Amino acid sequence: MEKIRVANIAILGMTICCMIFCFNVANASDPSLLQDFCVSATDHHSAVFVNGKFCKNPNDVKVTDFLFKGFNKPGNTNNLQEASATIVDVNLFPALNTLGVTIARVDFGPYGLNTPHLHHRGSETFAVMEGTLYAGFVTSDNKLFDTVITKGDVIAFPQGLIHFQMNMDNTHAYAIAAFGSQNPGRINVPNSLFGTTPRILDDVLTKGFQVSVMDIERLRAQYNNTSIDTGRSILKLLSERSY
Repeated sequence: MEKIRVANIAILGMTICCMIFCFNVANASDPSLLQDFCVSATDHHSAVFVNGKFCKNPNDVKVTDFLFKGFNKPGNTNNLQEASATIVDVNLFPALNTLGVTIARVDFGPYGLNTPHLHHRGSETFAVMEGTLYAGFVTSDNKLFDTVITKGDVIAFPQGLIHFQMNMDNTHAYAIAAFGSQNPGRINVPNSLFGTTPRILDDVLTKGFQVSVMDIERLRAQYNNTSIDTGRSILKLLSERSY
């Protein structure tokens, strides 16, 4: 009887583990649909709030609500990185609300860089349409997966991991990216460190990067951080803390 009891406990434990695993997998993307569609609406008086957006009355939805035009137009690469990402998410394309997908076009000028960044709400597949790119991502244990991709190649970038692409030729290139979220978000790594308002304390950045304050100021200047230094410091923040 004791062996049977132990075996039953083991089976129960395995069952619970499987249920937890399945639950996590099922919730790894946007919530499942509760209706055919939910085109987000601007008129909140005649709409229902679903998944962070107000839904247009289904009787008022037209086929044009499901169309997005202009995706064939190249983005403006006249910038320091010589690259441009046009992300067509729920904020730009209301029909995507509750559908759990986003599409993007990434254009590269000669030797342009899609700066290291991450999407904290969705994984990405990235297909090269023209050109040759150097692409890669970094895992949570700092392992780099990088490769050269060319027209017809598709690479996957896991959700939340820093990744990048760089044009390797003196010609224009572009790619199409798809995401498993209606709003994958985007955080540019350099901007999130050196372009914040207010500024991250010098004490944090100088110690984190093991460089001088002057080096940090040079980096801030590259990201147009014109926020005024209000004299914030660790001592000042401590003095303002209420107990």
